[in-house]
Amino acid sequence: GGVDSAFVLAVAVQELGDSVLALTAISPTLPDDEREDCKRIARTLGARHVFVESDEMQVEGFFTNPSNRCFFCKEELYRVARSEAVARGASRIADGVNVDDLGDHRPGLIAAEQAAIVHPLVEVGMTKADVRGAAHSLGLEVWAKPAFACLSSRFPYGTHITPERLVMVGSIETLLKELGFRQYRVRYHDAMCRIEVRPADLPKLVTEPFRSQVIDECKRVGFTFVTLDL
Repeated sequence: GGVDSAFVLAVAVQELGDSVLALTAISPTLPDDEREDCKRIARTLGARHVFVESDEMQVEGFFTNPSNRCFFCKEELYRVARSEAVARGASRIADGVNVDDLGDHRPGLIAAEQAAIVHPLVEVGMTKADVRGAAHSLGLEVWAKPAFACLSSRFPYGTHITPERLVMVGSIETLLKELGFRQYRVRYHDAMCRIEVRPADLPKLVTEPFRSQVIDECKRVGFTFVTLDL
């Protein structure tokens, strides 16, 4: 559903046609609106597309949330993808990692290497800016979509990730999107919710009726305190 994977899929369909299959792993870490984005993008591109359940929530190395949490998440994702690929006779699994991703703390890349996942954008040396420009030239609707990390990234390392807590942060992020914010993160700190938006959007968030709506939703899902990250 993001610009990187959408661009890879667009080019793959353009070059390989029906031999390409787009796969979206479904779990509580993926918000419903992101799932719908994936569905719509694949349909627009004319790509074959499947949803497959992933079960990282049952992996202790994931839900206990160590600093290498992403390794366990990606390991489960690639297990699901490999199983689907074998069942359908597909020989290669590609993702949307770009050159800029290589400099970040990304334990998931280790899992990708172990699973023999190919990174087409890295192979041709494309940065995030390159991908956005190319996606724009292809007319992809997501070319300017803000970067989105899965909901599990909203929890400090060491804080256990549960389906209930994912619903808490996901519900508030859904509201922020409905209120017109484009970039946001809702961070979980036990009884406290810490909201991040762009500096230019700070005044809007503390203006009525937005302020009261956000507070009401935070209280509804179980937070005691609501803070805005400056």
